[in-house]
Amino acid sequence: MIHNPVLRGFEPDPVILRVGDEDYYIATSTFEWYPGVRLHHSRDLVNWRALGGALDSRRLLDLSGVPDSGGIWAPGLSYADGLFHLVFTVVDTYAEGWKDLPNQVTTAPSIEGPWSDPVPLHGRGFDVSLFHDRDGRSWLLNMRFDWRPEHDMFAGIELQEYDRTSHKLLGQPRTITVGTDAGVAEGPHLYRRGDWYYLVHAEGGTGYEHGAAVARSRDLFGPYEPDPAGPLLTSRHDPTLELQKAGHCSLVETPAGEWYAAHITARPYTERGRCVLGRETALQPVTWTEEGWPRIAGAVPTVTVPAPDLRPAPFPTPPTTDHFARPILGPDWSTLRRPADQNWLSLTERPGHLRIHGGQSPVGRRTPSLVARRVTAPRCSFETRVTFDPRTPDHLAGITAYYNTRNWHYLYVTSTDDGSPALHVLSCEQRTRTAHPVQVPLPPGTSVVLRAELDLPVLHFAYDTGDGPVPLPLELDATVLSDEAADEFHDGQLRVLGFTGAMLGLWVQDLDGAGVHADFGYATYQAVAE
Repeated sequence: MIHNPVLRGFEPDPVILRVGDEDYYIATSTFEWYPGVRLHHSRDLVNWRALGGALDSRRLLDLSGVPDSGGIWAPGLSYADGLFHLVFTVVDTYAEGWKDLPNQVTTAPSIEGPWSDPVPLHGRGFDVSLFHDRDGRSWLLNMRFDWRPEHDMFAGIELQEYDRTSHKLLGQPRTITVGTDAGVAEGPHLYRRGDWYYLVHAEGGTGYEHGAAVARSRDLFGPYEPDPAGPLLTSRHDPTLELQKAGHCSLVETPAGEWYAAHITARPYTERGRCVLGRETALQPVTWTEEGWPRIAGAVPTVTVPAPDLRPAPFPTPPTTDHFARPILGPDWSTLRRPADQNWLSLTERPGHLRIHGGQSPVGRRTPSLVARRVTAPRCSFETRVTFDPRTPDHLAGITAYYNTRNWHYLYVTSTDDGSPALHVLSCEQRTRTAHPVQVPLPPGTSVVLRAELDLPVLHFAYDTGDGPVPLPLELDATVLSDEAADEFHDGQLRVLGFTGAMLGLWVQDLDGAGVHADFGYATYQAVAE
């Protein structure tokens, strides 16, 4: 059986792809986090392993200065000419009625690279994907964004020819549909089955009204007829479903002719409440009617569904503790707004440790020093041992439960005014900081174990200087680490979006530029089975 979500935690906007008879890949959005575009591999659609991200250097991706939940939106992954083709949008701005949306394409002979220098495409919209037709021609799809105040921002799904040899767009774009009455047509993927072209797209926005629709045409350019049965998938009509916000589908066919849809979903802590784990990826079987329409049973997401007739292919279980014994970060780690390079971190300067050189403040968007991993379960823990020698209150290092620059909790080592090290706790919710009444003196020159325990809706911190763990007397609201808490509107204008999910990580600040660093001896993440 397939147990959903198959990719847990912050793993939205899945595009699924089969290459050959055995290998399946899913690419997901990463927004302001490196490496850009998370990649996952499976041979049976049940067991998945993280491969890390495709865009792991500034040559491939520049996220410096992007807003919270900007950066990589809804990539497209396809395969042609013996190459993987990755198209993606880097959202530089999205607020107050404007969006700057450069789209690019890169290719690689292997899913693990090397990826070619990205080539610019256009900036008319986002959620790009490539469709490779039987005649050898390729087509780029995207939603069309319209900035004009008197127009609908979501102006329809656009199609334009793409030449795979020259990496250039040909001809003029054409709008092939404006979607259904649900509105907000985006996330398009095009498929061909028999004599029909099938257009699958998201609708209804990214929240609880989210869904996926399908339309078809015998002509590539339409007109596209919507499925008369309504949405292909949605949770909007039933708040009791365990999997909410279902939509944004992409399809894959097995060699035996079985079809599956990969889609967004979310698991709120309370009914239609906050989703701390962010938007996740699930799979649903797809059948075809006699009339030739794809259908998901009941058009609703199910937690447990039948697996395809493929040989089971489990992967080794990843270790819960990273001892930082390898020269590069493992695939579960992400870094904020700058790639994991020797300019600010090292796994070799002190063997068996991750050394992180201090970066910008928690609101800095160019050179923050945060290494984090996704929260994948409502109950989990995160622990590390940090060695740090702060000299002023401008030097901080510790662990964070993080959503974005405006929403986080932080347990950190810093210096008091007289130069003595101490533990402090700071929280931030929608830009409002709270310094908690905690100050634990630490012996100079020693390391300390820091621990975070998440048990929704509460986050607890603890520390250990060698005499056993000491819980801190704080019950922190973990639901501020959610999409819903992150969304901000002012005077009717969108200012901040919440598209990611909760992260647990290692954070270091050097606010006076003194060159301080912290050494982390290990990191243990344990999720409690659900």
